[in-house]
Amino acid sequence: MIGLGKQGLDDNEEALRRVVSKQQELDDQSAAPAAMWKVSTSPHLKSSESVEKIMWTVVACLVPPLVLSVFVFGIQTLLITAVSVISCVLVEWLSQKALGRPVTIKDGSAVLTGMLLAFVIPPGVSPLLPILAAVFAIYIGKHLLGGIGYNFFNPALLGRAFLLASFPVAMTSAWLPPVKNLAIFSYFGGAVDAVSTATPLAVMKEKGMAAFTEAFGSGSDLYGSFFFGWRPGCIGETSGFLLVLGGLYLLYRGYITWHIPVSLLGSIGVLTWIFGGEGYMTGDPLLALLSGGAILGAFYMATDYVTSPSNKTAKIVFGMSIGALTVLIRLKGGYPEGICYAILLMNPLSTVLDGWFKPQRFAPPLGGAK
Repeated sequence: MIGLGKQGLDDNEEALRRVVSKQQELDDQSAAPAAMWKVSTSPHLKSSESVEKIMWTVVACLVPPLVLSVFVFGIQTLLITAVSVISCVLVEWLSQKALGRPVTIKDGSAVLTGMLLAFVIPPGVSPLLPILAAVFAIYIGKHLLGGIGYNFFNPALLGRAFLLASFPVAMTSAWLPPVKNLAIFSYFGGAVDAVSTATPLAVMKEKGMAAFTEAFGSGSDLYGSFFFGWRPGCIGETSGFLLVLGGLYLLYRGYITWHIPVSLLGSIGVLTWIFGGEGYMTGDPLLALLSGGAILGAFYMATDYVTSPSNKTAKIVFGMSIGALTVLIRLKGGYPEGICYAILLMNPLSTVLDGWFKPQRFAPPLGGAK
């Protein structure tokens, strides 16, 4: 009996040693990736992308249109852009200091706002205007509404709307004619010789298609010239080619999706074709897309993370609504261009659209389905 009792004790000790050894082995295996098992708030999917990287990438995509604008309109455009960017960065720094928030000027968001603000104002305005617009856009439109990630209006477009309301004459007349005889444009159909420095949409709205054709021409040369940037307009909206090229790169990187640009541009084209001519189904959709700031707005402003929906269906409805409002303002409103106000009108509704089109639950709510 004593021997059997001792053998049983030895077996128990051996089993206990195996359990302890196995537990030690499991602890060793889980020690290195222990952080993987920590519970935290969403998002649970991590990425190497950051706000800073995305912002500076978008800024880089806007550099080619800026360079072309300098060639087309002169060094004045570079001056306006530089003043706008510096003003936005300075106001961002002062606002964050005054409100006791961390200074984040290195993330590129203020630089991007400054570039977009410059892109949507005429190249012949006084440098004082982008300074005033920067104060309104950054301090009032961004930081007084909570700062980055909380503002529900696009700051750059808010700055443009402020300038248009405060300085309507300068914002509707300070256009510069394209530099004549630029070799690259003559190769791409640069036969356009504008007799007026008014924008194409302004000439079309105020004087009709006859005056438009007299000023800018017609046919394939006209489309080619407008697509590659040979026309009066705001600093950054003229070259559809470079804007689309940068937008496609943002799509490739996954920084934006196709839903808003395609639905926005598609709705402008379709509605202009239906209602934009002398009769139904006689409008020129291609001209409508190339004559104003639709491409700039579709790829770089309506897709702003903070002021646009996140749900795919909501994005499509958001883009189509902006396109419809743009056409309505162009055809029936007091301004020849409507993309700015269309985006601003839809910005506060982005959260509402996300709520309307929220995805289906994977499981019933707590307490069981009712």
